[in-house]
Amino acid sequence: MMTNFKNVSFYFIAPDVVKMGRDIKDELDEKGVKWEESEDLLGVASEVDVLYQTRIQKERFGDRLDEYEACRGIYNIDTAVMDAMRKDAIVMHPLPRLDEITTEVDADPRAAYFRQARNGLYVRMALLKVLLKV
Repeated sequence: MMTNFKNVSFYFIAPDVVKMGRDIKDELDEKGVKWEESEDLLGVASEVDVLYQTRIQKERFGDRLDEYEACRGIYNIDTAVMDAMRKDAIVMHPLPRLDEITTEVDADPRAAYFRQARNGLYVRMALLKVLLKV
């Protein structure tokens, strides 16, 4: 969806084992969307309007728990990251979270994930109403 907007660029920050897939990067290239991979969360945090954090999903690793443990917790959003961010930027997360965003961040008005979850509820309610013709 984001490829439909002009002047959008992406920074992908992830441990090697869960880097953004080549298919996604190829699609962005095809649509002329700028993207960059980085290992510098603090540096990128100061550049973005939206920092979208997801958890590393243990269930996707199967028997490779050593790989999961090696990459879990490498990139966490904490007060240092929030301090690096611009004052008008936001942090989003699909929830539930584990330890990838510290609870101290919750009080920051730029932490949008609880609003994000609440808005998602309303969107699902509206979709159900339309689908069920209620």
